[in-house]
Amino acid sequence: MKLFRTAFGATLLVACLGQPALATTQNVIFNGTISPTCTLVIATNGTMTVSPDLQTLSSHNSGGSAGTVTLTTTGGVSLSVDPVTTTTVPAADTTSTTWTPTYSSAGAHSIVETGSATAISTPGADLVSVHLAGTKGGSNRFANGNYQATVTLRCE
Repeated sequence: MKLFRTAFGATLLVACLGQPALATTQNVIFNGTISPTCTLVIATNGTMTVSPDLQTLSSHNSGGSAGTVTLTTTGGVSLSVDPVTTTTVPAADTTSTTWTPTYSSAGAHSIVETGSATAISTPGADLVSVHLAGTKGGSNRFANGNYQATVTLRCE
């Protein structure tokens, strides 16, 4: 009986060797979703200098410089600056100042200097230049001392 089983098994094996193997396949599906996102990393803070007539304190004035921020985005976002809400002025400066923040960008997205929101629809990286100008009206002038203002750059 043992010999019969061995012979039968060998015969079955030889019969199967001549047949092609039955192949089977299955598709594996991968899904992924990326939500609109962006990151902002401060590269440098800005510097404001006063104009010769003492009525403008700005990063655009001679000797002033923009703050710079690196922007990386998937697209589907909007870039903007908030109105200035945090300022520090010397005690001698008692007249009002109008603060105007603006920005521009270079890189994957070229944005001409603006204070308005800009839609960014495509992915990429940019260097964003943030400017700030403070202006005095009428006969008012900036007083001597240290000034500081915070500009919030927003990407959402």
